[in-house]
Amino acid sequence: MRHRVKSKKLGRNIKQRKALFKSLLTNLIFKEQIKTTEAKAKAIKPLIDKLMTKARQGSLSCRRQVMAFLSHKKAANHLFDVIAPRAKKRNSGFTRIVRLGQRRGDNTMMAKIEFVDKIESSLTPGVKEVPTPGVKVEK
Repeated sequence: MRHRVKSKKLGRNIKQRKALFKSLLTNLIFKEQIKTTEAKAKAIKPLIDKLMTKARQGSLSCRRQVMAFLSHKKAANHLFDVIAPRAKKRNSGFTRIVRLGQRRGDNTMMAKIEFVDKIESSLTPGVKEVPTPGVKVEK
């Protein structure tokens, strides 16, 4: 029975699970979408939503709380400076989980978790983006 059990253990002890979640959250913040198993995506969805709620507030204490949780300063700054301003109009539901099908090796259901308000880099994959006139692009 699952009475009073808050979350899935994912076959790990608490320290490994926390490290896994921090790694997944950091990658999600930097890349704005990640491909993982459905169980892991469902496990980090409430965590990223709580971090986004704090980032939307934008206060110094919230920034320090997020930095303490993520322990990655650049990820916290990216969350506050880039991702949170795009989600100012939303009250909740900052992420979505899209099922991708089963993994070939072990038949595990794979999923993609992404931010709802992400910026699309191009309309079709493989097509280069046309630069804006008058804007220098350094390579």
